[in-house]
Amino acid sequence: MISGRLIIRLLAFVALVAVIAGLFWTQNAAFLSEGNIRALMRHMSVQGLAALGLTFVIVVRQFDLSFPGVASLGAMTLGWLIASGMPLSVAVCGGLAVGIAFGLVNGVAVARLGLPDIVTTIATGGLAIGFSYFYSNGTSISQNFFMSGILDLNDRKILGLDMPFAILMAAAIVGFVVLHASRFGRGFYATGENRTSARFSGIPTRTLIVAAFAICGMMACLSITLLVASSGAANVTAGNQLLMPAFAAVYLGAALFGRPSVGATLAGTLMMSTMLNGFTLLAIPYYYSDAIVSTVLIAAIALFDPRVSGLFRTLVAKKDKTA
Repeated sequence: MISGRLIIRLLAFVALVAVIAGLFWTQNAAFLSEGNIRALMRHMSVQGLAALGLTFVIVVRQFDLSFPGVASLGAMTLGWLIASGMPLSVAVCGGLAVGIAFGLVNGVAVARLGLPDIVTTIATGGLAIGFSYFYSNGTSISQNFFMSGILDLNDRKILGLDMPFAILMAAAIVGFVVLHASRFGRGFYATGENRTSARFSGIPTRTLIVAAFAICGMMACLSITLLVASSGAANVTAGNQLLMPAFAAVYLGAALFGRPSVGATLAGTLMMSTMLNGFTLLAIPYYYSDAIVSTVLIAAIALFDPRVSGLFRTLVAKKDKTA
């Protein structure tokens, strides 16, 4: 059953998105056009897949800074396999395998070896970027793309939905079932809330942390597959645009809905994509939009931090007592 607090949060979120959309629409009526809405959904699909994978890592209270670099390596692996004449299914699976492999390395290093997550993932991300240059010395790969069928991942529709958005919705459904409707998913949350208690309760905390990093790496590479399909080429900088929007979406969603979840991440992604799309439509320079995304990320982290939220609740309680 949906709680009253969740309904209030949902209504507040819808109102906030409506206000943001209304502001952009007053500046440019094309913001609410069908073509722009579809463009927004495509952008949301790329960012949303990366953010969904990151959600699992955040739920277990870890950080992954490697997924942009891993995504770039996945893109170049995908492009190289397509250029080599491999079937599209093999090329896509090869790209996803890169993400899973690096995710497993991250997970084992953090959960089994006890290495710090931030330092470890920075190192593996840099390693992935280095490997991505091996395929073509850093130049983009587009050979055989038009014949391979990869462009159909961007152009086709499923049940009236553009393929990228349909893939995002399918991934969100699977993620929701895993994280919110299974014992496996409850283990993720228990691991993040109190790892020691979870371990003594019989929950395989280390295995779940490894799984969270593997999911993050795989989803980053799935995300970059859609980006490659839309651009028609694979390049070593493909993953650079994933880091800030993904973190901002996860933390913004967690701040809006009280904790990180699949639904909260989708909500945060929608809000971030709406703002970025509006900035692009109004021709606002990228450095302004990057600054705003960074500000939103800092604000979301502050709101999600239990110390900040606890302080806020204390101040509200004191105010109520003195009133």
